[in-house]
Amino acid sequence: MANQYKVLCNRLGYTFQDEALLELALSHRSIGGKNNERLEFLGDSILNYVIGEDLYHRFSDAQEGQLSRLRARMVKGATLAELGKEFGLSEYMKMGSGELKSGGYRRESILADAVEAIIGAIHLENDGDMSVCKRVILAWYQSRLQNLSVKDTLKDPKTRLQEFLQSRQMSLPQYEVVNVTGQAHQQTFFVECRVEGLAEIAHGKGTSRRIAEQVAAGEALILLGVDTRENDK
Repeated sequence: MANQYKVLCNRLGYTFQDEALLELALSHRSIGGKNNERLEFLGDSILNYVIGEDLYHRFSDAQEGQLSRLRARMVKGATLAELGKEFGLSEYMKMGSGELKSGGYRRESILADAVEAIIGAIHLENDGDMSVCKRVILAWYQSRLQNLSVKDTLKDPKTRLQEFLQSRQMSLPQYEVVNVTGQAHQQTFFVECRVEGLAEIAHGKGTSRRIAEQVAAGEALILLGVDTRENDK
């Protein structure tokens, strides 16, 4: 293993014998030629299975809908991007000059895809031995899984707002970023949410556009008089 990857492998808790596989997993499609898209596809499937199986045993009384929402929370792009940042993947990503100039090494979607690609690479290196992937993935997710609760199965505000409006044949909400403050690495986003039939504009702010939109959606639900408590069925 080349020195450039030793630190990364320590962070991953897995040492690649085939350095080329790890390099492929870290190769964004912007470089052209061989890239990590196929490994990402494979890793996504494995991740969903491993997390799904763990949740099945961890929450023996949970219903299917609850398990699905817990799994979605664990495998969504934002969670994977957090893992990518913890591993320091930005230091190792290989991408085209255009993507580099636009700050692609910080983009959550790219980091999330790379995490899935690494899972796919681990699976291939071990000839499909799922036990190896399972050990590595569950080690990555240990603290997150331990802190999970069935109470976390409430749908997020944006989803609840969308479903509420769709159930009444109303137009989907319109989100708009109206201001961004702070330095690139520590920004605050201000979002407005406009809803058909609602005179007031809902507002939200957060450290990312996604978070700000969720806050604004939550305020819109309150303005609409929607009960934000959700049945666990």
